[in-house]
Amino acid sequence: MSADATSVPRTSRVNPNAVLAIVAVAQFMVILDASVVNVALPTIKVDLGFSEQSLSWILNAYTLIFGGFLLLGGRLADRLGRRRLFVTGIAVFATASLICGVAQSEGMLLVARGLQGLGGALVSPAALSIILTTFAEGSERNRALAVWGAISGAGGAIGLLLGGAIVEALSWRWVFFINVPIGAAVLVLAPRIVPESRAKSTAASGYDAGGAVTITLGTMALVFTLIKGNDWGWTSGRTLAGFAASALLLVTFVLIERRHEDPLIPLRIFTNPSVAASNATLLVVVAALFGMFFFCTLYLQQVLGYNALKTGVAYLPLSLSLILASGLASRLADRFTPKPVLVAGLLVATGGFVLLAGVTGHGDYASHVLPAMLVLGLGFGFVFVPITIAATTGVAAGDSGLVSGLVNTTQQVGGSLGLAILASVSTSRISDALGGGAPLPDALTHGFKGAFTVGAVLCGAGVVLAMTLLPGRPRKAEDEHVETLSMAFVRCPGAPYCGHLARLVAVGRRVRAAAGR
Repeated sequence: MSADATSVPRTSRVNPNAVLAIVAVAQFMVILDASVVNVALPTIKVDLGFSEQSLSWILNAYTLIFGGFLLLGGRLADRLGRRRLFVTGIAVFATASLICGVAQSEGMLLVARGLQGLGGALVSPAALSIILTTFAEGSERNRALAVWGAISGAGGAIGLLLGGAIVEALSWRWVFFINVPIGAAVLVLAPRIVPESRAKSTAASGYDAGGAVTITLGTMALVFTLIKGNDWGWTSGRTLAGFAASALLLVTFVLIERRHEDPLIPLRIFTNPSVAASNATLLVVVAALFGMFFFCTLYLQQVLGYNALKTGVAYLPLSLSLILASGLASRLADRFTPKPVLVAGLLVATGGFVLLAGVTGHGDYASHVLPAMLVLGLGFGFVFVPITIAATTGVAAGDSGLVSGLVNTTQQVGGSLGLAILASVSTSRISDALGGGAPLPDALTHGFKGAFTVGAVLCGAGVVLAMTLLPGRPRKAEDEHVETLSMAFVRCPGAPYCGHLARLVAVGRRVRAAAGR
């Protein structure tokens, strides 16, 4: 076995389907939490006395810690063991969920939400690496990815539906308590079912503490600045200082990695053209996707007057079409290379955004939103299976957690960046329309249409990037034990957008209040 190979027990006791089931259940728990918490925000605000401004930090605390620790969590999975990091992350997440459920103050809840983010950052890079060291590369692995993506797609919609039911029938505390028995079951079963694997060449090596500190702080600074940019103003001193601090930390990180004998993140990973091109494409695609969830949710609730439960039902067609398309995409990726499937999916998704841009202030769901959701679900279902394969092609087994963390971080940064851009466009157009005397529903719709148009442009940019940068044929593996690794999106097609939704809803409320005056 080569120096970079990963030690994976291959015994008759390893049941690949059981492994897939365990990690899928854990993933479903994380997805469910992201969607359910968003529904519970208004009740939490009243019970714990959150202000409108601080309420968004119930979501942002998770987003900030999760995004900051993804790369570190991915590399630790390679070094310490993927099952070990997976189990540790589940334990942290479930414990933090229990603390959230019993929280009696604003501070206690926010600290616990940060701990949930840390648990998620340990689970996400390890979970799909476990799947992809269990299933053989090719058709078998692609089918597992399709199942994984389908479960993730269903989890987002079920979370919205379940959240409304839980809050109405029980209380907001149960949106956190529900994670505890699920986490406990995973903790009992995972050591018995999931095989351990790690990169042998790094297991006993010296630890790159400087790289770990600078990449974590640098990523957190970037995510925090993107979260606060709309509130501060994009040319304000605080925003510019945040970007400067992030850039300084990331440059320092690169310098450390170039000199360290055993770097936390070997820079050679970026010389793989498939990895680099796929991450660049994913950045703009995720920006468009999260914008769609944001502004479509606001359109349904603020223009059409839907409540949270009805909004969840409205997303079911998108989730179902995404599930069906994911299964078909895995078969097409087997027959063709990932590139044409990805490009076709991006073209379809672009068409879905064009349909959404046709909504009106006096429209209805069936004629304006439903067709767009069906097309978008089909398009994104065709996107995320092939982009996962392409983003992880030709990577050595010992770098599985690293690339998993990299793709997850690309998703987090892309979502934050896209929402910041789309929110600025939407807010500006709403203000202009209100200033021109437009009724509030028309003004809101005018802003949301601008966001959907930018989403179409971003998807179009993804088409160009995929066609020009992505290799047509898979790169040969760096050693004979190659893995295609985990992707960012499969946590949930809409989960990370929850980290910003409260701020956008607050903006909508302020616009309504201003219009009322």
